[in-house]
Amino acid sequence: MKTRMIRINDEIARVAAEIIRSELSDPRIGAVVSVVGSETTSDLKYCKIRVSVLGEEKKDETMEGLNRAAGFIRRRVAETVNLRQTPEISFVYDDSIEHGMRMRKLIDEVNKGDA
Repeated sequence: MKTRMIRINDEIARVAAEIIRSELSDPRIGAVVSVVGSETTSDLKYCKIRVSVLGEEKKDETMEGLNRAAGFIRRRVAETVNLRQTPEISFVYDDSIEHGMRMRKLIDEVNKGDA
């Protein structure tokens, strides 16, 4: 059961990323949106898709645009992913990529000081 949910989450995340990249025309959603992953409930009713947005100033409007497009994305996921029930999709901001970039910058600064 656990590996099935992992496969479902990976597939939903992959398909959602493709839809966001190639099918959405909302000007609020820029080209710098990365799907980090997805978390689907075990009853397949709800799915949170974690996204990272490059550029802090565009985060709010990008998240608003994605959540407005959630119905369209859900329909496209239903057409692509073979599930009995397609979960209701919501988008959640994930800052892990930005956090990693900040940490990398701090490590590089410390290393420069040691050299």
